[in-house]
Amino acid sequence: MTKASVESRFRVEGMDCASCAAKIDTAVRRLDGVDDVSVSVTAGTMTVRHKDDASFAQAIEKRVSGLGYKVAPISPRPGMTAAPKQHAACCGAHQREISVPQEPKHPQGEPASGVPSAEGLHGHDHDSTSAPWWRSGKARLTIASGLALAAAYGVGMLVPGMGSWIFTAAMLVGLVPIARRAVMAALAGTPFSIEMLMTIAAVGAVIIDASEEAAAVVVLFLIGELLEGVAAGRARASIQALTALVPKTALLETGGRTKEVAAETLAIGAVILVRPGDRIPADGVILSGDSSIDESPVTGESTPVRKTVDETVFAGTVNGEAALRVKVTATAEDNTIARVVKLVEEAQESKAPTQRFIDRFSRYYTPGVVVVAALVAVLPPLLTGAEWGEWVYKGLAILLIGCPCALVISTPAAIAASLSAGARRGLLLKGGAVLESIGKVTAVALDKTGTLTEGKPKVTDVVGFALSGGEVLTLAAALETGSSHPLAKAILAKAADDRIDVPPVQHAKAIGGKGVSGTIGGQEVFLSSPKAAGEQNALTPDQTSTIAALNDEGKTVSVLLVDGAIAGAIAMRDEPRVDAHAGLKALANAGVKTLMLTGDNRRTAAAIGRQLGIEVRAELLPEDKQRIVGELRSQGHFVGKVGDGINDAPALAAADVGIAMGGGTDVALETADAAVLHGRVSDIAGMVDLSKRTMSNIHQNIAIALGLKAIFLVTTVIGVTGLWPAILADTGATVLVTMNALRLLRA
Repeated sequence: MTKASVESRFRVEGMDCASCAAKIDTAVRRLDGVDDVSVSVTAGTMTVRHKDDASFAQAIEKRVSGLGYKVAPISPRPGMTAAPKQHAACCGAHQREISVPQEPKHPQGEPASGVPSAEGLHGHDHDSTSAPWWRSGKARLTIASGLALAAAYGVGMLVPGMGSWIFTAAMLVGLVPIARRAVMAALAGTPFSIEMLMTIAAVGAVIIDASEEAAAVVVLFLIGELLEGVAAGRARASIQALTALVPKTALLETGGRTKEVAAETLAIGAVILVRPGDRIPADGVILSGDSSIDESPVTGESTPVRKTVDETVFAGTVNGEAALRVKVTATAEDNTIARVVKLVEEAQESKAPTQRFIDRFSRYYTPGVVVVAALVAVLPPLLTGAEWGEWVYKGLAILLIGCPCALVISTPAAIAASLSAGARRGLLLKGGAVLESIGKVTAVALDKTGTLTEGKPKVTDVVGFALSGGEVLTLAAALETGSSHPLAKAILAKAADDRIDVPPVQHAKAIGGKGVSGTIGGQEVFLSSPKAAGEQNALTPDQTSTIAALNDEGKTVSVLLVDGAIAGAIAMRDEPRVDAHAGLKALANAGVKTLMLTGDNRRTAAAIGRQLGIEVRAELLPEDKQRIVGELRSQGHFVGKVGDGINDAPALAAADVGIAMGGGTDVALETADAAVLHGRVSDIAGMVDLSKRTMSNIHQNIAIALGLKAIFLVTTVIGVTGLWPAILADTGATVLVTMNALRLLRA
């Protein structure tokens, strides 16, 4: 942005389809002083970069409102603030500020305190207000037009000679708003809009004395558009409904007391109390308490997850049976749910290759339809002496049949539904292009630590030599009490799982590079590496053999000594994720080749590889991972790379599709094209499946849109169908395409 430019954001109401966005984009771009325009159908917003002129925003509002939309500037207010340009939990950098309202959302996805709805009609005026659809301005106009048509039939029966005039008057009830917006769209740079086609067809029908059909066609058009608006509203509401999961109030701890405050006012570092059964009002870390958390509203996880001190909780999830004290780690506009909504809205603005092709095609298609309709209307009478009225009628019908609405919406409707469905499962994609590409993946390279494995060690074996396994674990846990070392945490977690009463330790101290020692019950206890233990007391051949076997399995072994004698050993390893094997099998079943790329040692990597049944490349530097991804691409594979660390960033960028695992570093999440927020390996196969079903849905939509038009084109030319079926072919196809796309919301 230059120094002379500013960026303004506007809320645009009545905009729910790609053609609406295209008209607004074209109109605003034609204003002198506009540098760039970005219109989000999903969010119902428009971002304009323009010259720094205080009055220029008014010119933008005037231009957009002239097209029949209600527009108002978005200004920061409580619960709506500018988001940072980068979010660690999102899968990429946001290139501009996004304002996300934290107000209660209604079924159509708009804030309760939003701008009043547009009352007019612009062809695709899908009102997005809190009121039920039947109370919208569009519905009122449709009802008025329908009543006018019914009245025309009644009066026409009483006064047959005035039928033509009466039906023309009834037609004008609905057509005048359409025609007004057709003219405004033409003046703003969109001459071949659906409003213009509808106006020409209706006026032409009156000229050839088909006013009854013209009035009926206008009513059918309005009904079809109203149905389309209701269907499109469902798609918008699907992702915006997530924001309703976050409670509006929170119990804030201050000065040893709790008080109820608005959740949107919580600051980072604040401490809140979450009672059993309450929804958690903010992202945070548990300070005290132990409870099961129902994360299904956010992650889709079917069973509650046990959470205790130092573990993360998400806004919108439900606390189980115990009270929790939670330290807030993200503000209301930057919590997990808000970031998901922002990401999906941003992603839906990114067009897939198929959508870009359809958009280019429609720019030539619509004028082509006008030309074909004109030729059908005039050539037969001129060349063969056919009746003018008959062929003009057919030309007008073709004009309505050729409306590109269903074709234009066929791709973005499916993309929007899939992105929303994916987000609800924690599958975040940076736009339609990524969604389309993931289904083409033929090879996936996965990191080990934190991707295929949990990223933290767990106790796998407790071996007793001089003592029992339980005694070994008890003494080791006592030594590690209070330590934050990953291996210490693994031992303490195992002791907690086994419900072991950990005795107190005295004189505990860490011995650099060797281990930790202390006095427990009068005994000197030392937990160390096998090498350090051997320096105090030689290991027997059997003990050495046991430890070597554990090492061969990729496990780290600590040896416990009691009063200088070898008492036992504890083996730990970063274990595979619970669903890792099933996730890899799902990829294999989809015909996708998998391999592990890791910087870990060969022995550990090979052990995990054998357990999961995956090809392994170990001891790799970041450039090695990038090189291997390049080799796979040179072999003809469409490569996906999955990772969560800084060392994965080069390979993520080099792959055709980079996927970051949840909990990964900012660099990995920013470099990747998509993110699996909840760390499930099976979600990678889920992304591939979602992409394939989306593309299948898009192909179905295109077939519906073009197929119906082709059928009615032929039947119109041969005289079987007329204006009524023509408008049904248009609006009916649009509704069918939208409803078919909405099936993806159940994914």
